[in-house]
Amino acid sequence: MADLSEIRKQIDEVDKKIVQLFENRMSLCEDVAEYKIKTGKQVLDTGREKEKLDNIKLLVQKEENRHDVRELFKQIMAMSRKLQYKLMAKHGLISDVSFRSVDTIIRPDVKVVYQGVEGAYAHEASLQYFGDEADCYHVESWRDAMEEVKSGRADYAVLPIENSTAGAVTQVHDLLLEYDNYIVAETEVLVEHALLGLADAKISDITTVYSHPQALMQCEKYLREHREWQQISCENTAVSAKKVCDEGDKTHVAIASVKAAKIHGLKVLKERINQEDANTTRFLIVGRERIYTKEADKISICVEMAHESGTLYNVLSHFSYNGINMTKIESRPIENRQWEYRFIIDIEGKISDGAVNNALRGISEEVSKLVILGNY
Repeated sequence: MADLSEIRKQIDEVDKKIVQLFENRMSLCEDVAEYKIKTGKQVLDTGREKEKLDNIKLLVQKEENRHDVRELFKQIMAMSRKLQYKLMAKHGLISDVSFRSVDTIIRPDVKVVYQGVEGAYAHEASLQYFGDEADCYHVESWRDAMEEVKSGRADYAVLPIENSTAGAVTQVHDLLLEYDNYIVAETEVLVEHALLGLADAKISDITTVYSHPQALMQCEKYLREHREWQQISCENTAVSAKKVCDEGDKTHVAIASVKAAKIHGLKVLKERINQEDANTTRFLIVGRERIYTKEADKISICVEMAHESGTLYNVLSHFSYNGINMTKIESRPIENRQWEYRFIIDIEGKISDGAVNNALRGISEEVSKLVILGNY
């Protein structure tokens, strides 16, 4: 049996040769990039790559190594493409994303729309971001809010996108993909749910509780103690408070904010019934222009790709290669394509950064669809 240290020396020698050959290959890839830049050819040639992988597999002598060698060369080819994208960026051949920089989106005459009624958490988020003097008005649904922005009746819509307890608001994700509106900012609101009833109501009277589905989930632990209560979903927490006020039935209560109780003349039967003390909802500020502020440091994109092994890995590898941190990924089903999904991804950076442009350029050429949802 060979000595372990001797085997390791032989491996070191093989590794030296691999590094030398790899550097030679990448140098040739630079020549390929220069040719493609001059001729306008695309970096990714799927036919050439498939042919190359098939031929390489035939060179492998041991059957058990064939899959591993194929995977190795798939990675080498991916690194080659990323090098070519980087060289294209140096030549100024970067994607035109058509976003422009602005100092701020806050101005005296700004018109802001939110879903719900006065006292909703979205209303609070609107005032928190734009100030107490902002011209805010409400509509019935998130879709209505997107329509107001699309039509120009509102400059911005304030929409919930994620709660720290209940997770993503998937309907808003879908609306961002449906409408040609863009995320321009975000703000977070600490959500403290209270149980609200009429002035003469007592907890022992309760038969029915109204609230938004997300609020019901956020208070699930408290509601488990009262399984006899019927839970009914409403469009908004503040809408549920208004409903209790309008119905005048002391057996009906709402889960909403203390502020909503004051607005609608309700009594707070119990405060802070959400199970997490730091229960927070993140709201997006959405406008119809492709703009970003100088403070912007996050980008949201949506990608669709072939439903094949390794395609998502290839997309994410562009972020690692360019030193970009991915902070979040969500999947959403693609309409009329059963069990196929699109991915909504958040990354750190600014749309004008060279590394970001390089990554987005590479991704755009390797997926069937890339949409930039906003830089904020």
